[in-house]
Amino acid sequence: MANPTGQQFEIVRGNARAVVTEIGAGLRAFEVSGVPYVETFPEDAKPPKGAGQVLLPWPNRTKAAQWTYHGELQQLEVTEEARGNAIHGLTRHSEWTLVEHAESSITFEIEVAEQPGWPVPLHARITYEVAPRELIVTHELRNEGESEIGVGVGTHPYFRLGDVPTDELTLTLSATRVRPYVAGEQLPYGEEQDVEGTEYDFRSGTVLAKVDLDTAFGGLALGEDGQHHHVLSHGDKRLDVWTGPDFRWVQVFTPEDLVGRGRAVAIEPMTCPADALNSGTDLINLEPGTSWTGSWGIRLHG
Repeated sequence: MANPTGQQFEIVRGNARAVVTEIGAGLRAFEVSGVPYVETFPEDAKPPKGAGQVLLPWPNRTKAAQWTYHGELQQLEVTEEARGNAIHGLTRHSEWTLVEHAESSITFEIEVAEQPGWPVPLHARITYEVAPRELIVTHELRNEGESEIGVGVGTHPYFRLGDVPTDELTLTLSATRVRPYVAGEQLPYGEEQDVEGTEYDFRSGTVLAKVDLDTAFGGLALGEDGQHHHVLSHGDKRLDVWTGPDFRWVQVFTPEDLVGRGRAVAIEPMTCPADALNSGTDLINLEPGTSWTGSWGIRLHG
């Protein structure tokens, strides 16, 4: 049986190491001095619950796998059968082409062809680069078609601080708004709401014990460095998930049953929320021949 994630590629700098997969160009491991900072999985296994996958040309769900482009209904493949939606884009199960593999960085690319439900071809590229205590991820998209298109980008990493139990970690988000979801459907409705005075206010840090989330947060505040910062911490150790200004959303997911870990926490950088192909919320508009570049990363402190 073929390896569901294809060939595995390692990049190293100093005591930092990451592993990226050929199928999906996903992040399978990131560690420093042998300490894991993302949830990993066996190289011959499928990524559990989307672990480390790249989500494009839209992240999260598209309701009923349908949307309208220039007045024409688009029918995507239903990839979330239980809810009847299309989820997490078109490339996470596809083979990406290796462009360059250096000691501390690697670049892949893929062509997103015109296909049922997706009317405009795209070229996508992703670069992973490790620094001594950091991983930097850069996404590029180019419109290869003859008409404009709105696109979205996301990723699905689960984070950890070594062997510290997830429930003992403190989560801090830069989010001032939360997107209400239809219960059981995980699709947004209505306008974002202010987190002030609610259980969704993570600006000052909240211990994850008893926190249950599969939730989109917006209204992200930029730091003085022009980045958003979402932090997992325990004692004097901090993992900073920083995102560039175009990553205006973050999805936080706290499953109880991630294979190999159990209780886990995903912090998912996204340029737009769920069902953005229908709502248009924060889609990146690409005219023919134009490109977009955006970055996010993991930085360790303590």
